[in-house]
Amino acid sequence: MDEIRMIVTDMDGTFLNSEHEVSPDFPKVYEELKKRNILFVPASGRQMLGITKYFGDLENEMAFIAENGGYVIYKNEELFADKMDQQYIAEIITAIRNISGATAVLSGKKKAYVETYNPDFINYISQFYTDNEVVEDLTAENDDSIFKIAVYHPDGSELNVYPFLKEFEKYNLEVVVSGQYWLDIMNKNINKGNALEKLQEALNISPQQTMAFGDYMNDIEMLKNSKYSYAMKNAHPSVKKAAHFEACSNDNFGVLKIIKDYLNSSN
Repeated sequence: MDEIRMIVTDMDGTFLNSEHEVSPDFPKVYEELKKRNILFVPASGRQMLGITKYFGDLENEMAFIAENGGYVIYKNEELFADKMDQQYIAEIITAIRNISGATAVLSGKKKAYVETYNPDFINYISQFYTDNEVVEDLTAENDDSIFKIAVYHPDGSELNVYPFLKEFEKYNLEVVVSGQYWLDIMNKNINKGNALEKLQEALNISPQQTMAFGDYMNDIEMLKNSKYSYAMKNAHPSVKKAAHFEACSNDNFGVLKIIKDYLNSSN
């Protein structure tokens, strides 16, 4: 195995267990990564604050890929930030309103926005979108930089949302199933893989020196940009097909197990 200089991992369904918890072994493993100058990079469809909250003061020395690649920071410095066109946002929100059971979230640089007062939904999304606000109309002008539109459906996004929104790819937008219940819409070429490439170029780290972990379709480009790509045992079949290796499930903290194995084998 080549020398690893960067480890990038999806959060939900990958690094975190089903209770959205970090392995208790992570602090010790992270210290060993730090000693070896291996950069640890969480990469998620979540809002930036929804990722960094798990890492406390370590945020100051890590890199983060948020919003499915729409927002990238390294040691608290912004490397990249995207912005969707308001014209497309209004049209897409209107279409989402016509999908029975679907709820939209506008994810911006300052905060996330919803137009539902449902307390259960607000409580649910707060684990991903820590700073959120209820507004009257998501199609109205917003002075925030909107990175993406996230769509939730309680019966699953792949069958109940994607077929109705894939037409928006005609506007040069990415429409991707990002989880069992979620679908994300972003500008074209905004994905975790391209964000990872920007980080690799900035830090002079190659794909051959990169290890990556993922479980859903929005992780595929990231896995393809890493020589040591792992799909979780609980991953979607298309992700397993794209990855070179498999890790045990997120509930068994498979990411940490693979990292520990690598650290032990390279002593």
